[in-house]
Amino acid sequence: MEHSLISLLNEHEKFGIIDTGSMLKTIMPNLRKEVRKIHTQNYAITPPATEKSRWQTYCKGADGKRKIIRAQTEEELLDKLMPLYFSKMHLEKLTFHELFLEWIDYKTPLVENQNTITRYKQRYRKYLENSCLHNEKLSNIDELLLERESNRIIKEYQLTRKEWVNVKTILNGMYGYAVKKRYLSENPLERIEISVKYRQVVRKTGKTETFNTEELSDLNRYLESMYTESGDTAFLAVKLNFLLGLRVGELTALKWKDWCEPTTLQIVREEVREQENNVVRVEEHTKTYQDRFVTLVPKAIELLNRIERQGEYIFMRNGERITSRQIAYVLEKYAERKGVGTKSTHKMRKTYASLLNANGVPLDCIREQLGHNSLSTTLGYIFNPLTDNETYRLMCDAL
Repeated sequence: MEHSLISLLNEHEKFGIIDTGSMLKTIMPNLRKEVRKIHTQNYAITPPATEKSRWQTYCKGADGKRKIIRAQTEEELLDKLMPLYFSKMHLEKLTFHELFLEWIDYKTPLVENQNTITRYKQRYRKYLENSCLHNEKLSNIDELLLERESNRIIKEYQLTRKEWVNVKTILNGMYGYAVKKRYLSENPLERIEISVKYRQVVRKTGKTETFNTEELSDLNRYLESMYTESGDTAFLAVKLNFLLGLRVGELTALKWKDWCEPTTLQIVREEVREQENNVVRVEEHTKTYQDRFVTLVPKAIELLNRIERQGEYIFMRNGERITSRQIAYVLEKYAERKGVGTKSTHKMRKTYASLLNANGVPLDCIREQLGHNSLSTTLGYIFNPLTDNETYRLMCDAL
């Protein structure tokens, strides 16, 4: 094909000589002429047959089928055809990494929690940046290459199935975006096969995921002793959360005004930490963006009444709000003293759910208290929080 105006502009843009977008307005008449010339080599452009009909033509759609395009004027019709010819040039030079950056720019304003974007970037750097995909042109990446690299990443990094799903979420997002932008007609990830084995993880049990009744009793004695010695409400916060089952960010963001009724706490906000800059702040919403009410049992009310009011937040130290990190530190110091592994702050929440379940509280009530939308999520928090002897006695009584 002769060196048309469109191909010339494409070459200039490719080498950074001009910005095609800024040139379109001044050269639009000639550009439309060139688009018409190229397009009519394959498809006819038909003028209106009646006063009520419109200009029309056909083009190849993203699914490979013929698609009709209509417009009020021939100029408007040619303008609609314009992206079809310039997107081909963009695809020819677009790399895998550039697609990732485009997708991130598209995705960023659509997610509520920007830590999600940070995690996408972290996983890309960890698993994909050193891959042969990184600098490869998108047009050169077929499903065989994707399949080979996917299996290599799983095997080399010994990924669990769950972590591979996290990586695949990025790949599906990128390729789904490419299909929407019509860079590609389909998502090649839908046909790849994983033939390597995922790394197997140790199954979670009550021993790893909860504080059993003996551990909880010992921990409570420690917390009470440390609070008596120091007056630090962080110790009471840990003690209280075994009676509330809150996310630790919700616990540290509690305000006195949230104690709205004698036996009810309203959960309306949470502490969040921005992973990129490590800034900690309180947001006026929960993780699910849904407020909920948590029941206060008598033991919880007794603990709340013991706390001296230092400000608007319930848990404060020296006039400052106690943070999630300070709560985690309490559990770390306890584990250090006992010479055992640290159980995370999230294990308090699982212990709460498991104790309620072990004592016959309906699952749907537990779901509501935890703030889950589905019972399947709640079931992932239910383990056996009893000691071996307690479990044995229950089984004997049942059978």
